[in-house]
Amino acid sequence: MNIGQAAAGSGVTAKMIRYYESIGLINQISRSESGYRQYSEQEVQVLRFIKRSRDLGFSLERIKTLVGLWQDKDRKSADVKQLARQYIAELDEDIAKLQSIRDELTHLANCCHGDNRPDCPILADLAKAASTAQP
Repeated sequence: MNIGQAAAGSGVTAKMIRYYESIGLINQISRSESGYRQYSEQEVQVLRFIKRSRDLGFSLERIKTLVGLWQDKDRKSADVKQLARQYIAELDEDIAKLQSIRDELTHLANCCHGDNRPDCPILADLAKAASTAQP
């Protein structure tokens, strides 16, 4: 199948397919005599795997590792689980940071009267941080 068909069958855009090939995430694709890429069903399955991994937020580096593990029939599921657990821990850290930011902004927004006066605790807090920043 051509790149358009592979894109339609995998849910990955043709542009991203070319990019994945250029960075070695997928193998170099065979080409027809006229130079068009020719994709097999197996290659489309790899693209679907990559898309699902991206949907879950895995980095391209981790996806490369996951693809390698998926294609390695002698893999240990413990290796895959370890990679997933590591990513979960990073997500938990990100969630905690975002929750802290949300809580701080909620506090600042609650302190702001939101009226016609120029006094604004949100801007005052941002200005305070700007004046204490080190060059």
